[in-house]
Amino acid sequence: MKSIFIFLLLFVSLQATKISEITKVVGVRENQLIGYSLVVGLNKTGDGTTSIFTLQSIANMLKAMNIDMNPNDIKSKNVAAVVVTARLSSFSHQGDAMDVTVSAIGDAKSIEGGTLLMTPLKGVDGKIYALAQGSVSIGGKNERGGGSLNHATAGIVYGGGIVEREIPLDLYHQEYVTLSLKNSSFANAVNLQNAINGIYHMQVAVALDPKSIKLKRPENKSMVEFLAEVQELDVAYIPIEKIVINERTGTIVAGVNIAVSPIIITHGDITIKIEEDGVAGPGDNIVLDDEITIGLEDNRLVTKKGSSTVANIARSLQKLGATPKDIISILETMKKAGAIQADLEII
Repeated sequence: MKSIFIFLLLFVSLQATKISEITKVVGVRENQLIGYSLVVGLNKTGDGTTSIFTLQSIANMLKAMNIDMNPNDIKSKNVAAVVVTARLSSFSHQGDAMDVTVSAIGDAKSIEGGTLLMTPLKGVDGKIYALAQGSVSIGGKNERGGGSLNHATAGIVYGGGIVEREIPLDLYHQEYVTLSLKNSSFANAVNLQNAINGIYHMQVAVALDPKSIKLKRPENKSMVEFLAEVQELDVAYIPIEKIVINERTGTIVAGVNIAVSPIIITHGDITIKIEEDGVAGPGDNIVLDDEITIGLEDNRLVTKKGSSTVANIARSLQKLGATPKDIISILETMKKAGAIQADLEII
């Protein structure tokens, strides 16, 4: 597998960031909906006779239309049982349209070209919030705008969901609201508090904890106007250093300036030595940025204290021929040994 290393330049120093980019308003959120239904009009690519629940669903549907049919007598392969999912956006109103995702749950080979029958979509409380129906599109983008659905047993009904029940959220008359930081940080919470209070010259913001900032709207503004102003404010923000590792693809994303403390690690035939003034042994060496020396003869990586970062160590390990699995294992070991202080997230 070809390794991919992406090193993003992340500064630990304060950065001016809009409040809307690092927080969300508590209570303003999407809600998950789910339903069960049938996709019809398939060209013999639907569920077979082994999907008993599909045959029973067809019989129940026909019975509702005054056609009494024994499920055992149904031999059609033009129908597939599906689960329908959707996300109900904040402040959605009755009649608003939304995309729904349709996924086969039986042994259907494809639901391409099919039509989703009317499907009640329920929330976690069991209430119906939307109805979905329409032609299933295969190979389009998913409901968050991401990559294509590359298999024929899942698809999208674009605009096929219609909101029938609203989730009430009256922001206009609220006196208080809470902002939630996307990443917990005492320093950032206090920075937000001070920045907002400094603009309004009164205490309208209070940091409750490292993630929550409670806001009280000024008397001369509605909550909607207040939040519109607050979210556009620039605030001094300290990014959280993080190393993200995708074990499946071998991708590593790390800040360029994440330092590594003095340490000696041996992994297979590779030795990493970080010390005050490291000197590589005799033999053919490669010098990177006057900070790291790679000893090709003895497979040693020698760095100077203060110049060692996750970025240049990973780059050097590549030069030594280390596999993505080797590099990930070395970084995990460094983290456990306390040589790396940044958060390590494995996905």
